[in-house]
Amino acid sequence: MKASILRVTCLLMFTLLFSCQESKKTVDFKNIQVEYPKTKKDLSVEDDYHGKIVKDPYRWLEDDHSEETKSWVNAQNEVTFAYLDSIPYRNAIKDRLTELWDYEKFGTPFKRGKRYYQYKNDGLQNQSILYSMNELDGEASVFLDPNKLSDDGTSSIGSISFDKEGKYMAYQVSEGGSDWRVVSVRDVEAGVDKEDRLEWIKFSSMAWAGDGFYYSRYPTPEEDGELSAKNEYHKVYYHKIGDDQSKDQLIYQDKNNPQRNFYAATTDDEDFLIIGSSESTSGNALSVKSLKEPNAPFIDLVTNFENDYQVLDFIDERLLVLTNLDAPNQKVVSIDLKNPEKSNWKDLIPESENALRGVSIAGNKLFANYLHNASSQIKVFGFDGTFIQDLELPGIGSVGGPSGKKGEKEAFFNFSSYTRPNSVYKLDTDKLSSTLYKSPDIKFELDQYETNQLWFTSKDGTKVPMFVVHKKGLELDGKRPTLLYGYGGFDIPLTPGFRVTNLPLLENDGVYVVANIRGGGEFGSEWHKSGTLDRKQNVFDDFIAAAEHLIKEGYTSSEKLAIQGGSNGGLLVGACMTQRPDLYQVAFPAVGVLDMLRYHKFTIGWAWATDYGRSDDPDAFEYLIKYSPLHNVKEQAYPATMVTTADHDDRVVPAHSFKFISELQDKVNGELPTLIRIETSAGHGAGKPTSKRIEEAADILSFMLYNMKEDVIY
Repeated sequence: MKASILRVTCLLMFTLLFSCQESKKTVDFKNIQVEYPKTKKDLSVEDDYHGKIVKDPYRWLEDDHSEETKSWVNAQNEVTFAYLDSIPYRNAIKDRLTELWDYEKFGTPFKRGKRYYQYKNDGLQNQSILYSMNELDGEASVFLDPNKLSDDGTSSIGSISFDKEGKYMAYQVSEGGSDWRVVSVRDVEAGVDKEDRLEWIKFSSMAWAGDGFYYSRYPTPEEDGELSAKNEYHKVYYHKIGDDQSKDQLIYQDKNNPQRNFYAATTDDEDFLIIGSSESTSGNALSVKSLKEPNAPFIDLVTNFENDYQVLDFIDERLLVLTNLDAPNQKVVSIDLKNPEKSNWKDLIPESENALRGVSIAGNKLFANYLHNASSQIKVFGFDGTFIQDLELPGIGSVGGPSGKKGEKEAFFNFSSYTRPNSVYKLDTDKLSSTLYKSPDIKFELDQYETNQLWFTSKDGTKVPMFVVHKKGLELDGKRPTLLYGYGGFDIPLTPGFRVTNLPLLENDGVYVVANIRGGGEFGSEWHKSGTLDRKQNVFDDFIAAAEHLIKEGYTSSEKLAIQGGSNGGLLVGACMTQRPDLYQVAFPAVGVLDMLRYHKFTIGWAWATDYGRSDDPDAFEYLIKYSPLHNVKEQAYPATMVTTADHDDRVVPAHSFKFISELQDKVNGELPTLIRIETSAGHGAGKPTSKRIEEAADILSFMLYNMKEDVIY
């Protein structure tokens, strides 16, 4: 009897072992041969920067319309996709991502006029659809479906704005991912668009007043210049519903300062027009004008660009403004427009030890969204600035909102974290109690994963936090495939948020890390400023220290570590991989600012100078040339690199990526591949269709794991 049990037990163990081996794919990690395209190198192109000659042999790639550049793009993509096609589990990862992505997603409901509206996506739709409902939980009908705007899903909806009565909705459409927008107006009751069509709009709000709205636009660009030419002479216009755009009234301009942008807003009662003026991504001037009085002049509240000012609304005869004036962590002030001098401004919500990132108005209260160690914290105040209480949240994560209307009892907010997809909560603005309104059903055991916040020490002794996400109980043996993500710029914080694209990495015993490095907005304006201009190297030092800490603590090793970042984060990755190429196995600079000497010459690049400085300034040139990724590529081995960009990126023009990869391919001395993946009919990232997002994510993850010699469970 015992012998029989023993035989059965052995047979069962053999069967289990055999089945496990069958489910675990064994991959032959052969070197995939790559022959880079021949890239023309024109050594005669050079610039004199304050007495120093700098060559720019790939400048011809800045002409994105030339046939030569188009041929180069095709040749590079042919090499890249041939490499990706050779990765044996690439399609399996794509299939798994598609499976994980296929769950219902929804935005926060909002009420305009007598109707409720909400964005929804059934799972794999390229673009989310805007639905309308007569009642909150009533039958939803399609109000605007962006999937019908183009055959391939590359047209997307940008911002939308309803008039006060909810009779009309103005909405922006982007084609192919471009920052350029076309504005249309929809008749809500009829459910159809009117003939209004506004063009050449970029970086614009739509602020309603009366029977029309204010918006901002640039002059019509010259032929072939719409995706790369410098954006100048921003102006504010007023459009009356039913008029042709040629009849729109010019409201605000500055002929003497072409590199200023202007943004229009109106107060909730439509009694005041607000104009914010900016010369960069931080700091703005502020003017206000009464719309109740005919021909009323603008009152200049702020005339310099040294601080940030955001008007919240006009309440109790005072203008409420969020600002970092004398408050690096921001505060709210009230301004009596009859006595608008700064000496008469009153602190309504004083500065605190945590960074105040935004304030929303719902019911008769102010909801202040703070960051405490890079996670959301909501404090509730009365209109007179009296603190009421903290709003109870579902956990440590990120909150959007609350969004509601002044005087109404009902509001909504959304909550997400690294291991919790976006969920919507309904808020009673009187009782300050919330209930779960909707939570997605995703086919993934999220409760098996955990997020921890670690602190590490940077090169200069600064303590910096990072979030680390992985499977519970994961053995830290120094061999885990790890993806380290960062941004570090423009006062933008990286807070906990859910990404489907991380799930295949996590379920393959990988680790996902977000470093809250300097330059961002996690800890107020001082944290931001300490990573700008001549202190930009702090950002790279922080990220390098984060990588070293992960290795030291046994999460990973240099052979199993990848770094990733987009836009300013692409600069981060480019700088770190050229400064410490030995530290990482894989690098993903996405849509990056990589040519720090010429970035300001394209589209809106000039506005980034407050973070970077400009090469035409002798002092700035000295520190820019030291870290500019394009200018610091040397003949040495580099991590396996896949640069990603898009042909319609008119924020950070693709020439940055084109020139950088050309330098890499020319000088790389090692066996690991250096490739560029150039997406077509796509831009800087916003509005990218689901199909393209899945394909790109699968390519990135398969490239990463293959170059780490990691098997997958699929």
